[in-house]
Amino acid sequence: MDTSDPDIAFDAQGICNHCHTYDTAIRRYVITGEAGKRYTLALVDKIKRTGAKKPYDCLIGLSGGVDSTYVAYKVKQYGLRPLALHLDNGWDSELAVKNIENVCNKLNIDLHTTVLDWEEFRELQIAFLRAATPDAEIPSDHAITASAVHSARQIGVSFIITGNNLRTETHVPRAWSQGHLDWRYIRSVNKAHGSGPLRSFPHLGMLDFHLHPWNKKFVNILNYIDYSKKNAITLLEKELGWKYYGGKHYESIYTRWYQGFYLPQKFGYDKRRSHLSSLICSGEITRQEALQTMQDTEYSVTLQKQDTAYVIKKLGLSEDEFQAIMHLPKKKYSDYRSYGQIYRTRLFGLLRKFYRAVHL
Repeated sequence: MDTSDPDIAFDAQGICNHCHTYDTAIRRYVITGEAGKRYTLALVDKIKRTGAKKPYDCLIGLSGGVDSTYVAYKVKQYGLRPLALHLDNGWDSELAVKNIENVCNKLNIDLHTTVLDWEEFRELQIAFLRAATPDAEIPSDHAITASAVHSARQIGVSFIITGNNLRTETHVPRAWSQGHLDWRYIRSVNKAHGSGPLRSFPHLGMLDFHLHPWNKKFVNILNYIDYSKKNAITLLEKELGWKYYGGKHYESIYTRWYQGFYLPQKFGYDKRRSHLSSLICSGEITRQEALQTMQDTEYSVTLQKQDTAYVIKKLGLSEDEFQAIMHLPKKKYSDYRSYGQIYRTRLFGLLRKFYRAVHL
């Protein structure tokens, strides 16, 4: 990590706040070794009992990436009966589609795909680019979570098992991205820069998630099973014929372009710094290996140009419109109306504690 995170802070030993946050989060939320095995088995038993008389006992998200694919492998290994949910936002790579199909077939997992209204979603993505904030992936992230909650309600399951994990996803500066579950923020951006109301976009309002106990139904199972991304990739390639994409979240063409071209070019943010820093703290790689990776060109200039041309064409932008977007003055999450402005008030904190105490 470096000062491309404007809020980074270093202690007297030169250790940054992200590493301290990592250590605290690992102590609080990650369970390893035999204790982790016992916790996982008890959790699996609870999921089985809760969903015993239903067609499925849990829901899993499946993007085709390593984390979600490994979750699919593990839940079947534990004898759970998942329904896999995939969000099709129009940007899946051909390899991602093949990986998802192959994994579901080999593991005998039913797959439900939520397909977003392309014209509506395209306009929302353009609105976020014109908003000039560094979090143009917020619409997809929000739709994934909302679709999971809605689907779980529809099929009557009580647990949504995710590929989120603290070992590989902790060093994320708020300045780089925030507001993933903030429907007010999304609507604010769309109102300022979009072409019309969002009629079919999957979403969660404040009461749907932040106050409602649904946020307790998400299970980050990789925090309890001594997860190693490197070992997971090797296993998935051997057991399922899964193929690696070359970078974190590169199963999506838009995400590959957004992380590899748009963020570095417009904002000077390279998300590889946060991804690699998490892997350093988890002990999977050394700092020297991470620095070497930063020098490598896994996302070649040629592929960047191809992806940029593809993104411009698919979004229906002209070259002039795209260049205008790239040169817009940079803005932040706080420049738009959001639930975050409400969450930070003392009154909201007290109301949330009371609501959860009554409803849990």
